[in-house]
Amino acid sequence: MTIRHFLTLNDLSSTELGRLIRRASELKAIRNRGEVYEPLKSKVMSMIFEKSSTRTRVSFEAGMAQFGGHAMFLSPRDTQLGRGEPISDSAKVISSMVDVVMIRTFSHQLVEDFAANSSVPVINALTDEYHPCQLLADMQTYFEHRGEIQGKTVTWIGDGNNMCHSYINAAKQFDFKLNIACPEGFDPNMELVEENKERVFITRSPQEAVTGSDLIVTDVWASMGQEEEQKEREKKFSGFQVSPALMDHANKDALFMHCLPAHRGEEISIDMMDDPRSVVFDEAENRLHAQKALLEFLLVK
Repeated sequence: MTIRHFLTLNDLSSTELGRLIRRASELKAIRNRGEVYEPLKSKVMSMIFEKSSTRTRVSFEAGMAQFGGHAMFLSPRDTQLGRGEPISDSAKVISSMVDVVMIRTFSHQLVEDFAANSSVPVINALTDEYHPCQLLADMQTYFEHRGEIQGKTVTWIGDGNNMCHSYINAAKQFDFKLNIACPEGFDPNMELVEENKERVFITRSPQEAVTGSDLIVTDVWASMGQEEEQKEREKKFSGFQVSPALMDHANKDALFMHCLPAHRGEEISIDMMDDPRSVVFDEAENRLHAQKALLEFLLVK
């Protein structure tokens, strides 16, 4: 039996991703009706965290519990990853005891090496290069509020980081145009941009980027591990704050998303989260439902 991993959005076909998004909304409805659905009874997930998180841990742990399974939290203190034992050895041992592994870490290479030696599916719950699980939630949220995102225009404002990279992959997989507004020196991976140049446009002007857009997305200016750069980044990203006034340049029915946690007064204005165009809390909740759909896809045959 072929093992399917989810390290980037490219590990699933466009058709599979579309079905998964719809299934996420179905699972959301099942939960909201109070129905018991436990397809993963007696299944165990190992959750390996080298980067801390609120939404990732709660959503995966709650999802496994609601599916009748169990999630095992492993902090950096609980594993030998990066402390002498080769990744390949850790992967072989851990995957021999559980049914699925979720990893949230710094190095994307670590996740790839782990998956290459794992006998069960591996899920990338965030690396410095990609954050595909968040994109599942974002795409589900847009679908629930506005329908198909195919053919729409999405704008990313801020650092060309792991979220930006996953939005580039999403532009290809979900067939939309992506405008990226970032300061000089903070561009996304240019090889990835070049591979998707027919649908990705980079500008230094947030106003230009949002004009005619259907979805505006941003993230913190300094991600985890970049705290020492905070003050310098605040200077470089001046003018890249998302506010209701900036949103007014977008299409009238445009939505605003942020993967959270948000720093009000920095990448977003104080009042942006309360704007009626903001769907960030629906987006956050949908991490649960989208990841349950992913777990079902990977584990229920």
